[in-house]
Amino acid sequence: MSPASTDAALFGTTAFPIPEDWGVHRMSGLGGRLAVVTGANTGLGLATARELARAGADVVLAVRSTGRGAAAAAEIRRAAPRARVDVHRLDLADLSSVRDFADRFLDEYPALDLLVNNAGVMAPARRTTADGFELQFGTNHLGHFALTGRLLPALSVASAARVVTVSSGLHALGRLDFRDLQSKRHYGLLRAYANSKLANLLFTAELDRRARAAGLALRGYAAHPGYAATSLLTTGRPALLRALLALPNALLAVRPLTGALPILCAATLPDLPGGAFLGPRGPASLRGAPALLPPAPRARHRPTATRLWEVSQTLTAVRYAFPSPAAMSDRPAP
Repeated sequence: MSPASTDAALFGTTAFPIPEDWGVHRMSGLGGRLAVVTGANTGLGLATARELARAGADVVLAVRSTGRGAAAAAEIRRAAPRARVDVHRLDLADLSSVRDFADRFLDEYPALDLLVNNAGVMAPARRTTADGFELQFGTNHLGHFALTGRLLPALSVASAARVVTVSSGLHALGRLDFRDLQSKRHYGLLRAYANSKLANLLFTAELDRRARAAGLALRGYAAHPGYAATSLLTTGRPALLRALLALPNALLAVRPLTGALPILCAATLPDLPGGAFLGPRGPASLRGAPALLPPAPRARHRPTATRLWEVSQTLTAVRYAFPSPAAMSDRPAP
């Protein structure tokens, strides 16, 4: 795929001004807003959920372990005593769990203002999800694709909903092979991770484009946290590898709250162009205040984004039912 075959419009502009000192001190006025954060019991997800709650939002923690989720909810309530914090089980590696979560959510809540697709796995030995998908592609992309599609009715009725999907700078190493999306023939730990993060960006671009075409106020964003000190790098690793990672983690990694800043900025910054990709503005995008980043050329290839969307709908059996523009104009404001 040559640079000439990319579509810069897929990710809007990199010229939108974001204050160089952007931080949580600039977040406010989220009262009455409802957010769902996947993987919110630890790391980036917990930091994101906590700061959204501190800014006034009500938050649903979508987690695999409700016990750990309850502990996270208690921590968030200490930081934001007035926030409503609920915990619901969600296993993105099981599409039946995604369906059950969405069904419960739609029964309980009339609208959803913010969905943060944060949970993920990184570079495990090859395993498969409950539905037979390669674990990283199945969890990081297909699970979130299915979740967003099933929550679309609640996102569609919110006044200005946002979907923020956590990607990675490693997406630049990804290359989707539609003949082997599940990496059955060739599996590399980091290559499969990079492919899933590339898929996150392509999904973001296509979601934003399709929502606009449907006349929705819904916008899609992607965020890269930089080199954040979370359990993603160490969970399930051999002791020797954890020891080897200890030094770079200590010298280079940023705290989860700092890593969450691009996510929070994408979730809350007023007038941010749809489809934007945010990450640290520092060297190699490893750390620093949030800035707009240019995705790699493969993440801006519209035919690939469209094809991935259609394939993902087939694999997950979740078809996005965008309301028609006419239906939107006839519907009363929420």
